Amino acid sequence: MNRMAQPAGTPVRSMPARFRGPFARWPRAADATLAAAAFLSATFLEGGPGGAVTVRPVTDVPLPFLLLYAVAGAALCRRRRRPVAVLCVVLAAWAPTLGGSYSTLGGAVAIALYGVGRYSGDERWSPLGAVAVVTAVTVDGLLRLAPREEIGFGCLVMSGAWYAGRRLRLRAEHGARLRLEQAAETRRIVAEERTHIARESHDVVAHRVSMMTVQAGAARMVAAEDPRSALEAMTAVEEAGRQALDELRHLLGVLRPETGRDALGPQPGPADLPRLVAQVRDAGLRVSVTGGLRDPLPVRVELSVYRIVQEALTNVLKHSGPGTRTEVRLRYDEGGRGVTVEVLDDGRGAARSASDTARAGAGGHGIVGMRERALLLGGSLDAGPRPGGGFRLTAHLPVQGERA
Repeated sequence: MNRMAQPAGTPVRSMPARFRGPFARWPRAADATLAAAAFLSATFLEGGPGGAVTVRPVTDVPLPFLLLYAVAGAALCRRRRRPVAVLCVVLAAWAPTLGGSYSTLGGAVAIALYGVGRYSGDERWSPLGAVAVVTAVTVDGLLRLAPREEIGFGCLVMSGAWYAGRRLRLRAEHGARLRLEQAAETRRIVAEERTHIARESHDVVAHRVSMMTVQAGAARMVAAEDPRSALEAMTAVEEAGRQALDELRHLLGVLRPETGRDALGPQPGPADLPRLVAQVRDAGLRVSVTGGLRDPLPVRVELSVYRIVQEALTNVLKHSGPGTRTEVRLRYDEGGRGVTVEVLDDGRGAARSASDTARAGAGGHGIVGMRERALLLGGSLDAGPRPGGGFRLTAHLPVQGERA
């Protein structure tokens, strides 16, 4: 085996453990603390002469503005799940205060804008959010007759917050894709080495069987005239048979697929799809499953359903990237003679491929293998771009049909 390749799932010990701050360890508590800090700073802090920051009593803030501060602060608690919506809420709360002494929601706006860059994979609304915030900062400065340098600095701070969040998001997505590619490369190397070993074992077994055939033929020819020589020949046949059995056991061990749990574990099927969906969700894919296969199916069909869904979701993650909305549909065909597996994505992830058409024309990574799997069951598989954008994969697998 290639000693340079590590098995999939083996941790790389040379890489240092990644530091996890409070926002990664306790995201909800950290966001709640950040929201409270934004509310308190907007309520008690105001700009003074010469750019100084002064503290004002809460009784000096009118109730409507306190409500706006509270709404903006509360919205920040959802900045990870709904970043664009949170930015809209914070901007709406900030808009009535622009140009006045109560326009102190700049910190909350910067936090929300950072959240858009960090957690939103929508490449259309994210830049528009940054433009809207920069426009609001400019309007606020012009209404307050602020110096140009102050307005420019405010725009730079807001743009920097969005850019920093976006860079962190892109780096995380790149790291996730890199880990997937490394795992796929490791599996490819292992598969190549397994194939090489299997071919060598096949040659050895064939040689042993040939020896058995020759020795058995010789024993048959001399059995009547020279029983001793026939006994020696049969002893050689017995020894060659034992060696061939050992080689066959080794060959079967090399060719046995990994189950992901233990060497004797059952093959995966539709019942294992929730765990698969949870794994790809952790990788950033927005997956939903509709329909289901309740009745037991032949083992070969259940395995094919799982593998096709697994490969299709891997393709979506690789071609469209995290943030792509994907739907898996499972249903029985009319009459219950087969099942249909359909995987659709909107192709609007953070790492969209250059062209869905090129993706289909090139056959995609794994599409050829999925189609071959369906054909071996007597079914079919179609894959191609959707008219409204994205990609569709549909597999029809007969339940009672014979293998091709």
